[in-house]
Amino acid sequence: MPSTCLITGATGFVGGHLAEASRARGLAVRTLARPGGDTALLDRLGVEVCRGDLTDAAAVRKAADGVDLVFHCAAKVGDRGPVEEYRAVNVEALRTLLDAVKGGPLRRFIHLSSLGVYEARHHHGTDESEPLPERHVDGYTQTKVESEKLALQYQREYGVPVVVLRPGFVYGPRDRTVMPKLLQRLAAGKAHYLGGDQRLLNTIYVGNLVEAVFLAAEAPTAVGQVYNLTDGETVTRQRFFEAVCGGLHLPPPHQRLPRWLAGLIVRLLRWQGMRAARKGREGLLPPAQYKFLLLNLDFSIEKAKRELGYRPRFTFDQGMAQTIAWCKQNG
Repeated sequence: MPSTCLITGATGFVGGHLAEASRARGLAVRTLARPGGDTALLDRLGVEVCRGDLTDAAAVRKAADGVDLVFHCAAKVGDRGPVEEYRAVNVEALRTLLDAVKGGPLRRFIHLSSLGVYEARHHHGTDESEPLPERHVDGYTQTKVESEKLALQYQREYGVPVVVLRPGFVYGPRDRTVMPKLLQRLAAGKAHYLGGDQRLLNTIYVGNLVEAVFLAAEAPTAVGQVYNLTDGETVTRQRFFEAVCGGLHLPPPHQRLPRWLAGLIVRLLRWQGMRAARKGREGLLPPAQYKFLLLNLDFSIEKAKRELGYRPRFTFDQGMAQTIAWCKQNG
């Protein structure tokens, strides 16, 4: 009898790719989609769609009944808004899902977190031994830290076979959220280098992330572990933007300010953001943009290579070529 997996967030970018790959592997796939959610792709793939919300315990129990695998991709994303709104989805809805599967015939529970859980500072080869901060400057990363702790608590106390994956900046075909906004800024000439064009990015192509999910679902020693995930290449902001702009014939960003002045502005923005966060307010530059534009974000994936056998199948250039081809085809 084939395995049945429950994919939360399957109407989204990463979840949709996971649903497609799961069906290609012969898995029966089920998802929980809110009423009115676009399930056209899932319907074509033959995914069983249960209508409901992750905050509805009865709907979650029905969707999770008898599944062997859970790929938990659903989350409230963003860097604005009250932390309570993020906590309701990213923590409390996760608790509802964990309660629904604990004690059941589950082989693996893959919890997709984010490299954003690390402190908002420069990173050069940071690995999973790095302690996570108790307080973050935005609701998303704050609640992603809390969700990791909750998932691992259920693994220790109830034996739920949890594995936590921390992907970086995910790009690829069918991204209708992050990449479109970036392309709009590039097309309008509003994107430029502030912290420097050689700052490092933590990119991961969606196809590499999907491969890592299946490796984590099968690796016998992965339960209870946390893994960083990227493309495993040196990708600077210059390389990233030149790939996008060259492929789509958009004006590339440039360093508008002298580097000494840009450096001063970076320090002032960081100080202002931390001061605002202590007072419960939002800074001038949203935290996600601050990290993407100004910080070195280089993380080690040696643990995933060693314990999961993770070897990124797609290079950055290959992944970006497929992303650009999809963007061209879909306007």
